[in-house]
Amino acid sequence: MTQVEIEEFNLTALHQRSILFDRTIIVIKNASQYKAYYARPMSLAPKLRRIALNQQGLLRTDAFGRGKRATLRTIEQLGYVQIDTISVVERAHHHVLWSRVANYTPRFLDQLVRERKIFEYWFHAAAWLPMVDYRFALPRMAQMHGERGWFENSDQKLMREILARIASEGPLRARDFEDTSRGNTGWWDWKPAKQALEQLFMQGELMVSAREGFQKVYDLPERVMPDWVDTRMPDMDEYASYLIDTTLRAHGFASSTSMTYLRKGQKLRNAVRQQLQQRIETGLLTTVDTGNNNIVYIGPDLLESRAPHSVAQVRILSPFDNTVIQRQRGRDIFAFDYQIECYVPKPLRRFGYFCLPIMYRDRLVGRIDCKAHRADNSLEIKSLHIEQKVDEHFIDLLCQALLSFATFNGCDQILIQAADSTDFLRHLKTRL
Repeated sequence: MTQVEIEEFNLTALHQRSILFDRTIIVIKNASQYKAYYARPMSLAPKLRRIALNQQGLLRTDAFGRGKRATLRTIEQLGYVQIDTISVVERAHHHVLWSRVANYTPRFLDQLVRERKIFEYWFHAAAWLPMVDYRFALPRMAQMHGERGWFENSDQKLMREILARIASEGPLRARDFEDTSRGNTGWWDWKPAKQALEQLFMQGELMVSAREGFQKVYDLPERVMPDWVDTRMPDMDEYASYLIDTTLRAHGFASSTSMTYLRKGQKLRNAVRQQLQQRIETGLLTTVDTGNNNIVYIGPDLLESRAPHSVAQVRILSPFDNTVIQRQRGRDIFAFDYQIECYVPKPLRRFGYFCLPIMYRDRLVGRIDCKAHRADNSLEIKSLHIEQKVDEHFIDLLCQALLSFATFNGCDQILIQAADSTDFLRHLKTRL
């Protein structure tokens, strides 16, 4: 039982009962004396952590259910799931969904794409998005088509030829445009046709109808989008409202800076601030200072409600997980300074190439550098760093999480190289 401060007060009438309050159960047994005890509300910081993690679907097992429908609900709740090419462990989009849908498999995502329930485009980075939000991708498409292209000096003639060929032949991949007389030198060999395909995709004249392996299959929008999709260009106020609603739904609360993360344009930032102020004046939102003058916006009902329940569990998150992708928010809310270091020069790395954040209960407590060796079905733990105090239940739960993560990555053995605690290293090697 959690230790809390309690106060005594008298009641005029009371029946024997138990009260659940933020993980503390207070049993009232003596009704004849009309006495009860209650727990003072928890401090703001842990409550905000729990709200954030609950909105993200990370506090409870199967918060969105199971299967394909839960996968769609997860994407709709989060607003987007980021796509990334790095495959040191299972790719980010699959990892994020597996963290929230216990029986997730990549085929769920493929099925949602085929059923036109989600589409691939850009949020702050490449992402899967709910098809119902398609119209809010139109402003970026318009920018890519007009004031700033995805590439400089796009080959307009080649783009017209590509559109004509796809219109005639149907969905095509970049490799279908390869010049067989020249070798392919890898991911960064942006041939003119591939560059033209991406430009057409970013400006909305092509959509991704599927992925084969990890290669995009491009098709015309009218052959990909369902008839019911709203294709009206949102005005600035509608777009600002979409960003506010999406962010608050996904995180529970956020700063105005977080709502416009990696989005350019002073007009947009002004529109977001104006709408936030209007919502405060009408009582739809209130503000909270989380420290260091970091003002976040939250619905008053959510703020005043009982904090979500937190259970003893460990989750191994993706570096691109929606919970940790904004570094400043991680500092402010979780006191956790996370930076993915695969883009940091090796001599400057502190923790490892692809460290994964570790969540325990309602905190981010450390990170673990992993690599899946698929040829021999082994998950290598290169290093483990525990940065916050944990209790005696943590190590067993971490072992369970690692075994589950290994299975998710198609691995049946775990190789442990190093940990910043000899006790942790010994326990892990004993249990795994």
